[in-house]
Amino acid sequence: MNFPSFLFGLIFAVLLGALFHLWKDGGFWKLLLYLGLSVIGAVVGHLIAQDSGFSFLTIGTMHLGGAILGSIVFLFVGHWLSLVEIKPKKHT
Repeated sequence: MNFPSFLFGLIFAVLLGALFHLWKDGGFWKLLLYLGLSVIGAVVGHLIAQDSGFSFLTIGTMHLGGAILGSIVFLFVGHWLSLVEIKPKKHT
């Protein structure tokens, strides 16, 4: 992957993470979580699409379709896991 494709994918992943944050709302730490999850998901999705030959929305060397799917999956799973609250155990 060349640098312009990497930069395009990074910008697209950050945009998806920011839009997800606007949709789900949250504070500063949630924004950082969503941006990180989106970038990691985009990289994983791109690599899986590249290895499997999945060629939906391929732009240059960037497998944008796989990156979008990976980013969305990581965002939803990460949001779902962030809703878990750990309650301290009461001692009797």
